[in-house]
Amino acid sequence: MIADRPAIDRPAVDLEALLRDERAEVERALERACEWLGDELPDELLQPARHAVLSRGKRLRPILCVVAYRACGGGTDPAVYDLGAAIELIHAYSLMHDDLPCMDDADLRRGQPTPHTLFGEAATARAGLALIPAASLWALRASDALGADDGVSRRIVRELNRGAGAGGMVGGQALDLLGEGQHLDSNELDRLHGMKTGALLTASLVIGGLAAGASEASIAGLESFGRGIGLAFQVTDDILDATAVAADLGKHPSDGVLDKSTYVSLYGLEEATRRARVLAEEATEALRGAGIDAPALIALASYVVERKR
Repeated sequence: MIADRPAIDRPAVDLEALLRDERAEVERALERACEWLGDELPDELLQPARHAVLSRGKRLRPILCVVAYRACGGGTDPAVYDLGAAIELIHAYSLMHDDLPCMDDADLRRGQPTPHTLFGEAATARAGLALIPAASLWALRASDALGADDGVSRRIVRELNRGAGAGGMVGGQALDLLGEGQHLDSNELDRLHGMKTGALLTASLVIGGLAAGASEASIAGLESFGRGIGLAFQVTDDILDATAVAADLGKHPSDGVLDKSTYVSLYGLEEATRRARVLAEEATEALRGAGIDAPALIALASYVVERKR
């Protein structure tokens, strides 16, 4: 049983304005990335890639990268949004493959038709794969523009691929597929989603910290924060999945329809809601413990558990 804890302290941050302004900058960075992709990919792959990358989403990962960069002493260089865009390219690839008929067979994502329903399965699968090296190359370009030295740039790309790879998102997706039709316990579910959802969220924060020249103690604090809000994000996703209709949530089908274990099926709705709050509060405590004064990150932790979609 999780001990009761107070609600997350809400710092004096206009969260609505923060999300609006940062999303606008992220969208501009994604447009720049797609313009560059136009010179790198054939049209048959560019079209599904652009559709996936530019379909409006929460853009939480690049926003976390940017906010972590500033919290660790980074400035206002617009290239940090390009660094965040590299992470979103990876996220877009994961959604393209996640929605394929051989995976979740989803026809709706972010309120729009999924790429394979418009461009075909083969082109979508190949375009998603192309976004993996493209993300690394774009991250290198952004790191260079931010003035990072070669060692830091290499570490940024390693973090990006570690969060995306077998020890992170891809490995978590494999566990997710293996877990269909099974009843996973809390440890198994935490491991699955710590990899599938949490790893790339954590990498977003670490990459922002690395680009800003953060200390190893600060990087460790960002990692702990990322792991906490990563699980909180997934718990909230499961709650929304259980309580919202596809038209509100913007995606179809749900994990419940796919017979996957969820935090709601494991804990029930009330306990899952409390667990999300506790995870987010523990994450903010880790941030404070590392000496990182970041009201915007704490506000984003609150957003993770209070969002409606």
